Amino acid sequence: MSHQRINTIKKLLTEIEKNIPLKDKRNPSITKTDIGWQLDHSLKAINGISTILAKTDPKEYKKDFNFKRMVLFTLSFIPRGLGKAPKTVIPPDNITTEDLQAQLHSAKNHIDSLNQVHEKAYFNHHIFGTLNKAKTLRFLEVHTKHHLKIVNDILKQ
Repeated sequence: MSHQRINTIKKLLTEIEKNIPLKDKRNPSITKTDIGWQLDHSLKAINGISTILAKTDPKEYKKDFNFKRMVLFTLSFIPRGLGKAPKTVIPPDNITTEDLQAQLHSAKNHIDSLNQVHEKAYFNHHIFGTLNKAKTLRFLEVHTKHHLKIVNDILKQ
């Protein structure tokens, strides 16, 4: 299952890459941020979470139940405007193409390396609780799709 999710995330990274040249486009009726913000945020999340996941001790993983996670992961949906991004994944005011490309390169490497990460490696999410490797990959998939949907809506203007 993890291998399948990793392949899905790789496809999403390809979609991010295709949108980098459009980074300055915006549509205030959709969001106050531009496409670059959405891409940067998604890449920061993938890189940061992958790094944390790889560093955890699987022996310390404790399974938990989280109703919001169960519902939203099942629906493959994150509602717009309800979440607040942690400071570590908030993009800078000036987002360059070069920085997006560098983050994309790192994200591809991180995702490839997750094949070797233990299944009980984990990430603690501020809303969705403790996510093992499979749930973390599911979060990265749902989260990235959420931001790419915003990108697509911006482009529909």
